Amino acid sequence: MEETQDNIQFQLTDELIEKVEILVEDQNDKELKSLLNEYHHADIAEILDELDLEDAIYLIKLLDSETTSDILMELDEDNREKILQNLSAKEIAEEVEELDTDDAADIIAELPEERQGAVISQIEDEEHRAEIQELLAYDEDVAGGLMAKELVKVYETWTVAGCLRRIRGQAKDVTRVHSIYVVDKQEKLIGRLSLKDLIVAKSEQKIADIAKDNVDYVNVKDDAEDVAKVMAKYDLEAIPVVDDNQTLLGRITIDDIVDVLKEEADKDYQLAAGITQDVEADDSILQLTRARLPWLFLGLVGGVGAFLIMEGFQEAFNKYAVLFFFTPLIAAMAGNVGVQSSAIIVQGLANDDVKGSVNSRLIKEMLLAALNGTILALFLFLFVWATKGDFNTALAISASLIAVIIVAGLIGTFVPLFLDKRGIDPAIATGPFITTSNDIFGILIYFWIAKMILGI
Repeated sequence: MEETQDNIQFQLTDELIEKVEILVEDQNDKELKSLLNEYHHADIAEILDELDLEDAIYLIKLLDSETTSDILMELDEDNREKILQNLSAKEIAEEVEELDTDDAADIIAELPEERQGAVISQIEDEEHRAEIQELLAYDEDVAGGLMAKELVKVYETWTVAGCLRRIRGQAKDVTRVHSIYVVDKQEKLIGRLSLKDLIVAKSEQKIADIAKDNVDYVNVKDDAEDVAKVMAKYDLEAIPVVDDNQTLLGRITIDDIVDVLKEEADKDYQLAAGITQDVEADDSILQLTRARLPWLFLGLVGGVGAFLIMEGFQEAFNKYAVLFFFTPLIAAMAGNVGVQSSAIIVQGLANDDVKGSVNSRLIKEMLLAALNGTILALFLFLFVWATKGDFNTALAISASLIAVIIVAGLIGTFVPLFLDKRGIDPAIATGPFITTSNDIFGILIYFWIAKMILGI
């Protein structure tokens, strides 16, 4: 039943897009506006992503800026870039004037440098323009690049009655009031209030008497990932941003943090897959080649290394040809165990769940690998013995498997911890790097142990 509903929804979407295309072609502006007014701006953005560029631009220019500004933020980045290229500086300025400062700064930052100044100069609201310019000065990967200037703040010396009068003017520019921030005369953050605290307080009370001083905050220079961790840890919908002097500068809301987490997850996924640059499926062949080639080359080097190792044990192959046929199994198990171990550690590091010393982690992983390896080796021993009828060969292969799994588990645990300590993204350890290294070590250990047991 659910599958049928999904199909119906898909057909309705196709029909809607077709209808929009017909209305655009006929330039039936009145019916277009009436039709699109029924949809959320995110839905309209999805429609625009499916239209030709000319039709998308037509709709952007047709609808009012209050609507299209939100639509622009929801568009696919490539489509937004193309649309912005076809809008004048004045038209872009009209769009960003309707956005919160953080979103406005994000839009302008996507423009070529020569156009940024032209757009900023066309923004009529001087305060809005100054705040956007302030945000553009920060790197996009720090708290300053994420924060918005819109917030509600009150002074500790105000009374509740006076505070209620004054915040009405502030609140109209804030999309959602999560908290009210309390500052002193020097604009330093000293506490926070909830709307409930303010409403239930007596009119003559001072803000300082009802404010909570245990306010969570981040520094404007803090890394975006660290901000995300703080907000996730304390389940915050918004967090204030201060400078080194504790001066309140802005706030970061949960929607911006969701974007950070998504981008980080995408980057980690690409690293785990062996892609070193941020690329998309629609990028050029040259860009995709640059992103993929380094790890593919590493895999080639690893393969050559494995070949050289196996060539060094050619005598073992001549006497026990069966060892050759189990080489892929040993290499695969080494790679799989290494990726499993590293993935758990990388996930723990990302969630800040990795506690204790490196040695304790390695000991735990060694015991876990030994247990798993013993169970798997027992099955492999019985299989080899039953099919080949050679006890020593079965023992050599199964004993090698235990050693390989233990070493792979240790490497998969140690490498991401080591990289994290050195300030390198540990997600790199879940990709071809860990697989290739474990393949090489696995084959070397396999033949070395087999050679010892079989007396070759």
